[in-house]
Amino acid sequence: MRLKPFRLERFFVPFEFAARYMLGSSDSESVSIGDLLALEPEAAEQFHRHWLGYTEAAGAPYLREEIARVYSSMAPGQVLVFAGAEEAIFWYLNATLQSGDHAIIQTPCYQSHQEVARATGAEVTEWPLRFEDGWAIDLGWLEANIRPNTRLIVLTTPNNPTGAHLTRAEQQSVVELARSRGIRLFFDEVYRELEHAPEHRLPAVCDLYDRAASLGVMSKSYGLPGLRIGWIATHDGEVLARMQELKDYTSLCNAAPSEFLAALALRNRAKLLERNLGIVHRNLELLDGFFQRWSQVMTWVRPVAGPICFPKLQPSISSAAFVQDLVDRESILMVPGEVYDRPGFVRMGFGRQNMPEALERLEAYLRARP
Repeated sequence: MRLKPFRLERFFVPFEFAARYMLGSSDSESVSIGDLLALEPEAAEQFHRHWLGYTEAAGAPYLREEIARVYSSMAPGQVLVFAGAEEAIFWYLNATLQSGDHAIIQTPCYQSHQEVARATGAEVTEWPLRFEDGWAIDLGWLEANIRPNTRLIVLTTPNNPTGAHLTRAEQQSVVELARSRGIRLFFDEVYRELEHAPEHRLPAVCDLYDRAASLGVMSKSYGLPGLRIGWIATHDGEVLARMQELKDYTSLCNAAPSEFLAALALRNRAKLLERNLGIVHRNLELLDGFFQRWSQVMTWVRPVAGPICFPKLQPSISSAAFVQDLVDRESILMVPGEVYDRPGFVRMGFGRQNMPEALERLEAYLRARP
């Protein structure tokens, strides 16, 4: 297996923990361990007594019970817990694809969707979202590009980096198309439950189709990336069993403190989501004004879910140079579209508390530009 460097992660290395303002972050505002323990009266004492031996390879039973409650048809035994979403993506694609297979993968996306799929020996066809279409999916394109050896369709909704989200009708169409041909579906749903309005909430794809898998993680909607807890939920027992075998070669089992804290967070996820949505809504109001004032510099498709968007810069502006100059001058970090093969765009995150100050500095920078 030969994997190319992960451009987003390599880009972050010199900047992520040095820049003062993370205006390109893809997660929600984090909390402390103390904040989590304060959610339940006995949690701190229980945490101090928590055993630090090996944990069950599939994930602690109590944690899988809490994850299963996120879905409508999942039992704990249909959930497999990993060390973050990245490990889950890696082993799901290795469990479902091999040389001679064909996969259709929505882009732009998290790079591992494409690169790990290719590294299995499968042929990958990219299913592009277009700014000119409002980042909407093209169902006709999807149907036209399915082949006899298409084994998997990979889709991210709400999407990273665009913030695009399927409608219920679009989701159902994708499911029915896959079901009619026996194709597996992998939906990256790490921003699920962070829809800006309740009517945009979709069913999890794993609840709709027995050959579909849903990816979840504590990092994005819940704002807890430091726990490094992700999971796959699916009725597809063959894939679950194979992923369990493969996981033995990487993390083997999860960190016991992380499992305890993740279960605690999920029991109280409504509180975390209410807090994080409050931040998102306040920042969206600021962004409405920002993009109105600076339409001569960048334009956006306003997202309906998640804490990210993918605005387009004017053609005269290099996204890579813009991002570099911004971090050098103002210590504001955005993500250039080049890491997604989309030069001319930048990823903006609006899930952080300090975004108002970051936007003020960004506007001062734009006013000073020649």
